[in-house]
Amino acid sequence: MSDHLMISTRKGIFFFDRRAGGWQLAGEAFLGSPIVNMLKDKRDGTLYASLNLGHFGAKLHRSTDGGKSWEEIGMPAFAEQEGEDAPSVGHVWIMETDGGASAGGLWAGTTPGALFHSSDGGQSWTLNEGLWSHPTREKWMGGGYDKPGIHSICVDPRNADHVSVGVSVGGVWRSTDGGRTWDGATRGMKASYVPPEMAEQPEVQDPHRMVQCPADPDAFWIQHHCGIFRSGDGLQSWSTITPEPCSDFGFAVAVHPKDPLTAWFVPAVKDEFRFPKDGRFIVSRTRDGGQSFEVIGRGLPEETSYDLVYRHGLAVDETGDRLAMGSTTGGAWVSEDGGMSWAALPARLPPVYAVGFM
Repeated sequence: MSDHLMISTRKGIFFFDRRAGGWQLAGEAFLGSPIVNMLKDKRDGTLYASLNLGHFGAKLHRSTDGGKSWEEIGMPAFAEQEGEDAPSVGHVWIMETDGGASAGGLWAGTTPGALFHSSDGGQSWTLNEGLWSHPTREKWMGGGYDKPGIHSICVDPRNADHVSVGVSVGGVWRSTDGGRTWDGATRGMKASYVPPEMAEQPEVQDPHRMVQCPADPDAFWIQHHCGIFRSGDGLQSWSTITPEPCSDFGFAVAVHPKDPLTAWFVPAVKDEFRFPKDGRFIVSRTRDGGQSFEVIGRGLPEETSYDLVYRHGLAVDETGDRLAMGSTTGGAWVSEDGGMSWAALPARLPPVYAVGFM
């Protein structure tokens, strides 16, 4: 069970450790700077942080001493082109290890919907041309950002050549050859914001977050703009999940690392609202593959609460018993019992973009 937590916020990184007296703030980094996301490479313990500094641009930093010191590393970039339409990287939205045995092999998903790979710990990056030049790209749209972005990267632990990505708004794409070629993987999804004849096209789907069960890599869960979907056949197809009595809209999803039928969500009201239904901040959990759902609010704010949890704001550790969650209003909570109850961390933070166990 992990006793270390990292939280990426609009105003820096905050580290928490679990000690004898409970969870305590253990350190900060990049105070005042927006941190998009973080990654720990468990192969050697290296930490990576993605920053979006506005006028000063997007940056990547790396720490080899648990976050005590940091060095700037290379940013993914397109080959230089001329003209107003020349692409440029807005920021790195997600990083994942590439599944290889050697530390330093990384995938990075960016806006505008590009996937990059590094084999040297982020010193240099190579654009994945197979996905970038996919013929459907011209139909990808912006969701939370003006341009599409890759927010989810899943690498099959059985075969590192099997890589899947979730794109907002651009669908789910799967490669079985290490990223050379890509196929749409959205059979069973439907989008309600396009004309009916387009509703099942892969390139118009808007997955908010996609996760894969480590113990059963054929099992995936997605929180989509238009509902919750589950795949148990390695992305061959998706089933629609009805999370009664909860809303089927939200951004975050986490899957139990050992039980593919157990997953957690943070429901909200969609589109222009984007806050908890009736001002009740809850977590929903299924333990039977989506046939039934529990509503969990123990330890969360009892008064009217309009906290929203972003797509990377919910995490589960390697045991499946400990979860962490952070909200757009700076609340942060930990559960020690699989999400049955929650306790607030001893800090009110800036708006939380992402949480992760170290």
